[in-house]
Amino acid sequence: MKENRKGKIALKKSIQTFTSAMLVLFLANRVDAAQLRLLLGGAVTESVKKIGAEFSRKTSYQLDVATNTSGALQKMLRSGDKADIIILSSSAMDALEKEHLVIPGTRFDVARGLVGVGVRAGAASPDLSSVDAFKKAMLAARSVSYVDPKAGGTSGTYIAGLFRRLGIAAEMQKKTVFRNQGSEVADAVAKGEAEIGITFTSEMVTNKGVKLAGLLPDSIQLPTNYSVAIPVGAPNADAARAFLKELKTPLSQAAFKEAGLQPAKDH
Repeated sequence: MKENRKGKIALKKSIQTFTSAMLVLFLANRVDAAQLRLLLGGAVTESVKKIGAEFSRKTSYQLDVATNTSGALQKMLRSGDKADIIILSSSAMDALEKEHLVIPGTRFDVARGLVGVGVRAGAASPDLSSVDAFKKAMLAARSVSYVDPKAGGTSGTYIAGLFRRLGIAAEMQKKTVFRNQGSEVADAVAKGEAEIGITFTSEMVTNKGVKLAGLLPDSIQLPTNYSVAIPVGAPNADAARAFLKELKTPLSQAAFKEAGLQPAKDH
């Protein structure tokens, strides 16, 4: 009986030791789980997150996403921030290529964004049928939000210049609600902090509190291509190359379309 009892005790200790060892291994794997760091322009963020979720399901990599304006993302790379993937406006990518901050041959366009006008869900849409109608709508609005040009946003810099060209910069300055990212512009509209928001449509259509009133008229539209590349010094360059392939799949094309972007293969 004593030997049987000793055997049971020994077995129990063995099980406890094995369980503890497995728990330590599990936690170690959780801590050391491979991560792919992505620097994303706001216009493509929601789409790429969906694409990334599928990538994570098929691989051991989890995504570490940082979202900001194209200008801010440029500064991050220039300051030595390490990333595996960067997606931002093509013009901003041009600059990074010239500065040799991305790996040659890894760049390609993934999608194109268009600038739209949003209002709070349930509100009446302004007339955007012509440049003159757009101008009148802006002057009639109580408040208008767009990305602060100082934040380095593509759409914000453009809108500030557009208002100057239309001769309404002074009037608009009095009622502008600046935000640092397009998603924040959409939030300002949804919360009633701004009557009208102007940013890339993909940053508004994902906010249920915002109704997309329409696009800027063609003659003052800002079609913007977004490019992807692998930064020089990427910690996980091989996995990054696999992610580049993921961006070309039918599922990825559908994710871009769902967010109001035009996949690169469509233009």
